Amino acid sequence: MNTVEKYRQTGQNLYSRLHLATYPVAIKYIKDLAEIPAGSIRPTSLGQKASLCQAFTYARRWAMSVAMTADDNFCTPATAMHRWVDIPVELLLQSQLLQQWHKNEQAERKRIDHGQNMIGKENLPKLNQYIGFACSPLNETQVEPDTVLIYGTAENITHIVHALTYEGENYPTSSFEGFAESCLKGGLIPFITGVPQIVVPGMGDRSFSGTYDYEIAIGIPADLIFKVDENLFLTGGPLNMGQPVRTLLPQSLTEAITPGFVFMREKIDEHKDGNTR
Repeated sequence: MNTVEKYRQTGQNLYSRLHLATYPVAIKYIKDLAEIPAGSIRPTSLGQKASLCQAFTYARRWAMSVAMTADDNFCTPATAMHRWVDIPVELLLQSQLLQQWHKNEQAERKRIDHGQNMIGKENLPKLNQYIGFACSPLNETQVEPDTVLIYGTAENITHIVHALTYEGENYPTSSFEGFAESCLKGGLIPFITGVPQIVVPGMGDRSFSGTYDYEIAIGIPADLIFKVDENLFLTGGPLNMGQPVRTLLPQSLTEAITPGFVFMREKIDEHKDGNTR
């Protein structure tokens, strides 16, 4: 089995074993348009634009392969943060001040600095070589991905974290700001830093991409996805909470828990004794 086939099989395993509602997403960062896998759709080829988080939704819910560059992306701040265009940070700051996301210029500047720290300022020059990404369902990927992004319930993500950390390594580390969550922490940061990131879907995910209110996600450096599959459900041995999750049920309850139950119990007993009225 070659590596691409192994990624596909692992994607199918995780989708099935975790009972995920949507497919894990394979994300590949590209340096040239020639790297876009055959059959991928670019929004501009349809006379449209999309956001990066919408591309993830098309991949995970519609099983589509989507390629995105600066030309395809209407979420221009994400283009700037990914460094797909050579834009000074001060222009990004000005664009965000117009949005009024934060209290004042000082607060917005801190937020942008915070985002760069999450990426790692030493890593910023590395971003300039990329012009976009291609994403698809992991179980149908045509290329070895850089990051795998998985959406699910909190229980799904807990299982994945347990599997990642089962050997005492690969602990996710995240800092939350409510913006650019899936595109940065779900895709770019795990790729650039090699560290898994928990994603609490943010403004774009909620406004543009149809992310459900109960969904959270995790971005995983692609090569770690095999560890997730290998270690899934091993934590705790027989005590593992399983999927579907085995919750504890209250025991030793009696009809005394409610007056209606007591009343019905008495009537049932009367019926058994032949006293039906």
